[in-house]
Amino acid sequence: MIRYADDFVILVRRMSTQLTEWVQTQLEGRFRLTINRSKTRTVDLKEPSAGVDFLGYTFRFDRDLFGRGGRYLNVFPSRRSLARLRDRLREMTASRRGLVPVKMLVREVSRYLAGWGRYFAHGHPRRVFNRVDSFVLQRLTRHLQRRSQRPFRPPEGRTFLAHLLAWGLRFLEPTLGNRRRHPSATRP
Repeated sequence: MIRYADDFVILVRRMSTQLTEWVQTQLEGRFRLTINRSKTRTVDLKEPSAGVDFLGYTFRFDRDLFGRGGRYLNVFPSRRSLARLRDRLREMTASRRGLVPVKMLVREVSRYLAGWGRYFAHGHPRRVFNRVDSFVLQRLTRHLQRRSQRPFRPPEGRTFLAHLLAWGLRFLEPTLGNRRRHPSATRP
């Protein structure tokens, strides 16, 4: 019988050698698990910019944005999760997928973003979601422009954003476009 535990985090107020030894004896003795000592680490979250990446999230104490002098536990998608998301979006909007109908591609991207956004909706993801939404808009705009020998242009008086929204694109952060679903999102 093979028994393993992929990842886990232990949160304590004060770290001591007694606690470390107790955890090791429990895991290796009682549960018969092997600890990978090269991956095991102790992090003091009180130190500036110290954080823990766990299950796709980064956990870090940050300074209060409103100047009240306190700190709060900031939870947001990790850099590695963002890199995987960008790679997947690049794959979905690659030039070799130029024959996929645009509405189908937009639906596919929206569905992927919805699932990713639901998983990472915990904590404070607004800044990350805004960056992802900008990346999606940039990738889809580029994809539309290289689909043909003649670059795609949205209808007169409409932006790429309004056109993609009309095709059903859903962003992670509602401020970028989801509230502007009607054709009033025109160029100034």
